[in-house]
Parts: sequence; structure tokens; C-alpha cells
Amino acid sequence: MKYTTLAAALLLSSTSAFAADAIVYNEPAPAVVADTFSWTGGYIGLNAGYAGGKNKFNGYDNFAVSAKDNASGFLGGIQAGYNWQFDQTIVGIETDFQGGNLKSDAEVTYGATTYGAEAKINWFGTTRVRLGYTPVDRFMVYATGGVAYGKIKASAFDGVNSFSQSDTKVGYTVGAGAEYAVTNNVTLKTEYLYTDLGKLKLDDVNGVRFGEVKAPFHTVRVGVNYKF
Repeated sequence: MKYTTLAAALLLSSTSAFAADAIVYNEPAPAVVADTFSWTGGYIGLNAGYAGGKNKFNGYDNFAVSAKDNASGFLGGIQAGYNWQFDQTIVGIETDFQGGNLKSDAEVTYGATTYGAEAKINWFGTTRVRLGYTPVDRFMVYATGGVAYGKIKASAFDGVNSFSQSDTKVGYTVGAGAEYAVTNNVTLKTEYLYTDLGKLKLDDVNGVRFGEVKAPFHTVRVGVNYKF
């Protein structure tokens, strides 16, 4: 009887030890960290692109001819701005300055005379508001619009005399774009803008009005920003 009780006790003890050894301790699964990227903050960046449009020249009096010509050229520049994020809505302001060579030439034959006109935009800038929406944290689409300014230089030839004039004009710009945050500090964007700097009036030294040039243009560009 004593031997039976002792055997049972030894069997129970070994079974309990085996069960304890069989318990495997597992490390808890790592917690999932949500993407907490925010568009709020300032940024600065570079851009490059292509511009094109149709320059229009309207003449007066003895230069009473009109001409149109396609204008195009590459451009590049810098931009800086600041965004505020409210849930999925982004409100921001951006300013940029562009250098380039947007140029057109036009010739019109009227009777026995060939008239010529040329227009150039070598630089322009904009200051715009941006209103964006983020369907996902790191991707934003936006509309933009504001003030544009730039220097228009125009020249004309009436078959005998030639003259030129330049002036810095102020107009408007509107457009849209998309931007993606590659990292918490680097974003890539693509953007379209329509820009109208108004009219440049061409007068000679005596104040005689020969005509006016209107040079609206379209811009498509890509850029990279560094977000602070």
C-alpha cells in the first residue's frame, strides 16, 4: 500500500513538471503604429517645367494690323510656402519665382508692307492660396489661385521703323496640382497654372499708340519640396 501511494505521488509530480515545461512563453505582438504624417508646416523647394500660350498683337492707326503667334519655352524656379491641416482639408499659401524664355514672333503682310511683332517673358512670379484635400495621409490634391506678376518685353516693325518697350505687369493665375509626401520631410508635386499678365501698350517717344500685346500662357511643372 505504501509503495502504491509513493508511486502515485511520483507520477503526479512528474506529470505536473512536464506540464509546466510544456508552457511556452510568447512575446506580445508589436503594436501597430499609425501613420501620423501632417501637412502642417513650412516648406521650400525647386521646380522646372514648360510654358506655352498664344501671344496677340493688336495695332492702331498706321499700324492697324493684328497678329497671333504661339509662344513656348522652358522655365525653372523656386517656391516657398506654409500649410495648415484641418482633418483632411489643407489650407496654404505659396509664392514662387520663375526664370525662363517664353517667346513668340509674328509677321503679317498688309498690302506691300510686312509688319512684325515679337513678345518675350523672361521671368514671372506668383503668390497664391492653395486649398487641398487628402484622400490618404500622404497624398494631396489641390486647387490654387492668386496674383501673378512678370516682365513683358515687346517689339514691332512697321516696314520702316522698329521700336520696343517693356514693363512689369500684374495679373492673375489659377490652376491645380497634386503632391505626395515621400518621407516626413520630402514631397514631390506636379502642377498646372494658367497665367494672364494683362496688356502691354506700345507707344513711341511721342506718346503715339502703335498697339498692345497680350501674352497669356499655360504652365506645366514638377517640383520637389523640403518640409520643415
